[in-house]
Amino acid sequence: MEQKEIDRIYKKVRDAIDQFGLIEEGDKILVGLSGGKDSLAMLDFLSRKRQAPYPKFDMVAVHVSMSNIPYQSDIEYLRAYANALQVEFVHDITSFDPTTDTRNTPCFLCSWTRRKRMFALAKELGCNKMALGHHLDDMIQTLLMNMTFQGSYSTMPPLLKMDKFDMCIIRPLSLVEEKDLIQYALHKGYKKQPHNCLYETDSNRTSIREVLDKMIQLNPHAKSSLLRSMMNVQDNYLPKSVK
Repeated sequence: MEQKEIDRIYKKVRDAIDQFGLIEEGDKILVGLSGGKDSLAMLDFLSRKRQAPYPKFDMVAVHVSMSNIPYQSDIEYLRAYANALQVEFVHDITSFDPTTDTRNTPCFLCSWTRRKRMFALAKELGCNKMALGHHLDDMIQTLLMNMTFQGSYSTMPPLLKMDKFDMCIIRPLSLVEEKDLIQYALHKGYKKQPHNCLYETDSNRTSIREVLDKMIQLNPHAKSSLLRSMMNVQDNYLPKSVK
């Protein structure tokens, strides 16, 4: 991968930070380090951004493991990766009981339990923001899923204020396509983490990916159009109920 391609991806990260106001002077950011290519790349790019003269911010990489599922990341690999970037690494272990809520899938319960623990850790570590590795494809797929299955025009925004937890979630990879992250991961030689969770199954997101692929066949610029549509909502041309 040529340096100009790496710089192009990093520019998209910088553009997202500037356009959506993701990082401010004095922030301390908890960076969710799952071990996947997206979170590894995000930590890499944020560590590069931290070297800029402004804004000055600090960060800590956090990985939360579940003690009651077989999925386990290579913790020492993640620790060494973060330390090489001069970022503090924290590993925490928690668990969830899938029998306590039969309305939601174990995948949802596991994800939500992990997220709540990260909110708690952010407070303990003095962080005011949490960075997650969702990229442009994740945002667009979520938009299409919510429209199709929830009847709402919404997605995972680049900046989300969580008043309940007095915390902001930021997504620095919001303008980066997954295909670029795949190439970047190959270039960096990221170690693949094992995926052997007994609750991991195909989901509606897999089907939505196929729908998005069809849309791109119709229009190669479909992703950028869908992104613009989220920032160009024309209320006057949408139906409004009077009851």
